[in-house]
Amino acid sequence: MAVIKSPLPEDVQKVAGEALQGAVVDLIDLSLVAKQVHWTLVGRNFRSIHLQLDDVVDTAREYQDTAAERAAAIGVLPDGRAQALRGTALPQPPVAWVHADDAIRYFVEVFEVVVSRMRERIAATEDDEVTQDLVIEITGALEKHWWMWQAEAAQD
Repeated sequence: MAVIKSPLPEDVQKVAGEALQGAVVDLIDLSLVAKQVHWTLVGRNFRSIHLQLDDVVDTAREYQDTAAERAAAIGVLPDGRAQALRGTALPQPPVAWVHADDAIRYFVEVFEVVVSRMRERIAATEDDEVTQDLVIEITGALEKHWWMWQAEAAQD
């Protein structure tokens, strides 16, 4: 029984809901892997990278909530349980001390994956401009983080 009536045609709701659920899962996983590295980070530039990881977590948590609430608003049940994260597409960090240089390279890779997946969602949601606008906004914020990690990784 649907409690929330969707303002969208069923086929558009389905595509938007899948895109939003995928975003929720990616953003929850991003917040978790960022915290994992945050807790296990060591090495040169520890403090600045440690704080940069807090920014990543804040962005991921803000937008996972926004994406989940958009899903609910269009009548799609969001699923943010640990079980929903099985089979995540994001590379996972080791459960070990992570040297700052390795963390930088790792997050360049993570953001490449998550941004690519979000851009696919932008294309998929063209029939629901409200959802698409949200996915564009999220992608812009993630691309900014990706740029910053790439700048950290750049060699002179």
